[in-house]
Amino acid sequence: MEEEVQEKKEGIEAEEDMDISVGFEREREKWIKHYSTSHRILLVGEGDFSFSLCLAKAFGSATNMVATSLDNQDSLAKKYSYAIGNVRDLEEMGCLVLHGVDATNMSQHFFLRTQRFDRIVYNFPHVGFLFREASYCQIELNKKLVKGFLRNAKVLIKEKGEIHVTHKTSNPYNKWNLVEKAEKIGLVLHESVPFCKEDYPRYGNKRAHGSLPDAPFRLGECSTFKFKLNTQIKQQRP
Repeated sequence: MEEEVQEKKEGIEAEEDMDISVGFEREREKWIKHYSTSHRILLVGEGDFSFSLCLAKAFGSATNMVATSLDNQDSLAKKYSYAIGNVRDLEEMGCLVLHGVDATNMSQHFFLRTQRFDRIVYNFPHVGFLFREASYCQIELNKKLVKGFLRNAKVLIKEKGEIHVTHKTSNPYNKWNLVEKAEKIGLVLHESVPFCKEDYPRYGNKRAHGSLPDAPFRLGECSTFKFKLNTQIKQQRP
């Protein structure tokens, strides 16, 4: 009888220890919207790196993050007032910052091709103001950019990871056929949620192109589209 009581007592203590351990783990994990310190995060197409820095400050660290931009350091300094300072802060917090990374062939990058991520994030992809925003040529170029990004992100995402594209949903941006492009290459839309800039303190959405690259652009209606690998069909990764 005493042995049975002792076994029950030990079982209860083990459960309590487990509950405490889980509680501590949850307390250590920090979140900002869709992103947490437990995620290995790749940020693509950063402008002045203010979005990356926002996440890092929310986490208290950036050791789980890789932040990339198409610009080199000289371009960053010329285009944005705070980019170099933001990059410095990110690196001090443990973030790996990579310059000159093209979203449409990043899966071939000497470092990125060796990595896999829980979250891959591309906010407001855009090729630049080459034609009128609503023109056929401009839309087709942006569609090509998005398709190239999704193909490459599919290679770098973990099996249960998510690829996030934040995108305007009004005309003419709804003509980019984002969801259709994703489905054709073996991704599936997990969910689409409204994007609110205020959820990301000090994030600055930048034009990046033209005569005023450091100026913000009007957001209007926009959402974060979350894609996952389509496990229902057998797809070959490019």
